[in-house]
Amino acid sequence: MSGLFGATSSSTASNTVGDLKQDVALTSPPEDTITGLSFSPATNQANDFLAVSSWDKKVRIYEVTSNGQSEGRHAYGHDAPVFMCDFSKDGTKVVSAGADKAIKVCDLGTQQDAKIGEHDQPVRTVRFFEAGGNPMVVSGSWDKTVKYWDMRSPTAVATVQCQERVYTMDVKNDLLVIGTADRYINIINLKNPTTFYKTLQSPLKWQTRVVSCFADASGFAIGSIEGRCAIQYVEDKDSSLNFSFKCHRDPPSGNVTSVYAVNDISFHPVHGTFSTAGSDGSFHFWDKDAKHRLKGYPQVGCSITATKFNKTGSIFAYAVGYDWSKGFQSNSQQLPIKVMLHPVQQDECKPRSTIKKR
Repeated sequence: MSGLFGATSSSTASNTVGDLKQDVALTSPPEDTITGLSFSPATNQANDFLAVSSWDKKVRIYEVTSNGQSEGRHAYGHDAPVFMCDFSKDGTKVVSAGADKAIKVCDLGTQQDAKIGEHDQPVRTVRFFEAGGNPMVVSGSWDKTVKYWDMRSPTAVATVQCQERVYTMDVKNDLLVIGTADRYINIINLKNPTTFYKTLQSPLKWQTRVVSCFADASGFAIGSIEGRCAIQYVEDKDSSLNFSFKCHRDPPSGNVTSVYAVNDISFHPVHGTFSTAGSDGSFHFWDKDAKHRLKGYPQVGCSITATKFNKTGSIFAYAVGYDWSKGFQSNSQQLPIKVMLHPVQQDECKPRSTIKKR
């Protein structure tokens, strides 16, 4: 069987080291570190559309064909670095936000973008969600608030006060998960959007970098700066299934273990397995139910700053660039800035039916 970007590799399912040889670079990538990736979830589009936000103050939308070819279709700007972008459910709009404190929506049909709201401080994260069949926007800011927006109104529909600055946020169905400074995790049922359904402190000891909802919205994963990931279920009845594990760490050398931030976590839309990617420049695919790593991939030469699966799970996009984890002095013009498209082979993200114990 031929793979998405060419012939399927002959590696067997027992091989846990993945292959990057068929990965294809996105055409005309951003000019500075990439902060967010979002594929259109619309099922009526023959090709994939990928939105990319960047420190270069732009959001770019690309069309990606099944053979991995890509072409830039549109770009629009903010007045400062853009920290996040997200596609609407029908694939017709992209929302973005960033250091200019503004939330913008771009209509891809007319290629017009408009500011729909703003916060008092930079906006770290933004997502579309559906309310009564209508598309709405939720944004999270360093001003310690989460705001809800109806695109037809210039003022927020509602504001939720958080304990600390919002660092990360994700939405799946009616589940909204918010990660803030001081390791607070707030869970909201979007049917009751102004009340915290539950608040907890991250089971991880260090700063939260990313939260990502399960494909079935029954829980979420947390990634932190200390090279650990936690799996958390929403309901108390499932709490026995919660666990955390180490990832993105070098093997110990003497008494020293180098640990790296987990920069992004993405769930496969079909299989419910997930990826982690980090400052060490590698990504891995995991099966949370079997508590098993499916595949690990060679380091790509620079940090991986953002990841996303397309709507069918046949493409895994990952952004390569400097993530400032080693400070200003480690940045360099020589470091790559690119988005790579990885064709997901049959065995890479499928849960394992049986796990042989060693």
